[in-house]
Amino acid sequence: MSLSGRTILQVIPDLGAGGAERTTIEIAEALTAEGATALVVSRGGRLERDLARAGGELIRMENAGAKSPLALAANANALVRIVRQRKVDLIHARSRAPAWTALWAARRTKRPFVTTYHGIYNRKSGMKRLYNSVMARGDVVIANSEFTAAHVRAEHPFAADRVVAIPRGVDIARFSPEAVSDERRRDLASLWKLDKEAGGVLILLPARLTGWKGQRDAIAAAALLNARGVKGWRMVFAGDAQGRESYEQGLREQVLGQDLQDRISIVGHCSDMPAAFALADIVIAPSREPEAFGRVAAEAGAMARPVVGSDIGGQREVIVQGETGLLVNPGHVNALAEAISSLLDRGAEGRAALGAAAQLRVREKFTTSALQRATLAVYDRLIGQTA
Repeated sequence: MSLSGRTILQVIPDLGAGGAERTTIEIAEALTAEGATALVVSRGGRLERDLARAGGELIRMENAGAKSPLALAANANALVRIVRQRKVDLIHARSRAPAWTALWAARRTKRPFVTTYHGIYNRKSGMKRLYNSVMARGDVVIANSEFTAAHVRAEHPFAADRVVAIPRGVDIARFSPEAVSDERRRDLASLWKLDKEAGGVLILLPARLTGWKGQRDAIAAAALLNARGVKGWRMVFAGDAQGRESYEQGLREQVLGQDLQDRISIVGHCSDMPAAFALADIVIAPSREPEAFGRVAAEAGAMARPVVGSDIGGQREVIVQGETGLLVNPGHVNALAEAISSLLDRGAEGRAALGAAAQLRVREKFTTSALQRATLAVYDRLIGQTA
């Protein structure tokens, strides 16, 4: 069976710069290449042009992520109309609120329903567990790592036999050192006000500015390095505050309080992450909570950069301790500082050896093409069962 001529509908609240949004576009690209129609219901966002370039079609729904009962009912009715008008063959939901509307629409129209569990959702109450459970109600439940798959099976035992682990993928054509020109490196270095010609090791923390991503721990670790007289390094935080202005201001005050303003730069959103990794010598991902997959570690690895990551969640599947990078306990500032210091001490050749091993691992296990093939195989099987 082939997906050529089929219509697949993905549903996601917006098209920001996160992992779920990127995967939505990657699947739209693969569907288009197969001759299928790739529809995306969303309120849109920063990645709209990427979706269009991938061959996908945005169907704008301004309140796609709304949670009120009235909005959920209205959105479900709207999805039913879309499914019938566009002759949709399968619905794939990637977030909880739109997943409820997609589930209802799929059941009313008797279409196969797929969910992807992109994160480890807060589950402090019974109502929250019920709300989260929609992501385990797909005819197939895709988990973006083995860690996530184990979590889904433990949290939602009723779905255990429908869970399939399909790791997030890296576009190794885009995330390749050879693909990043010297001009792109220079442009980004200029934008970030870095003097790469003067030498020194650049330590990059690429993540949105939010407490659990570990920026405060990174600043504290940088203060330890500074106090110990470790020379020849700069640190950059690249990521959007996404409205968390008070958190960003707190980080800037922490930097000033530690007299690290000449060491640490907070540069905001980066639209050229391959160039960012190309500029970096060391990448850190000191998350305080489990990453469902560990996209930073995988993308940095594809760019042949060693990563210091937290020894929890999906990062443990991407980073091999001592072989492709280093793992430290989350929230342990001294351990983070020691790991960074260790990579500084290894010198360029030692870091390059770790980076080469990381690149090989990513190319063997965590590619976009593997993600696309596995996901389209799920679609193909489910549509075949209902044909």
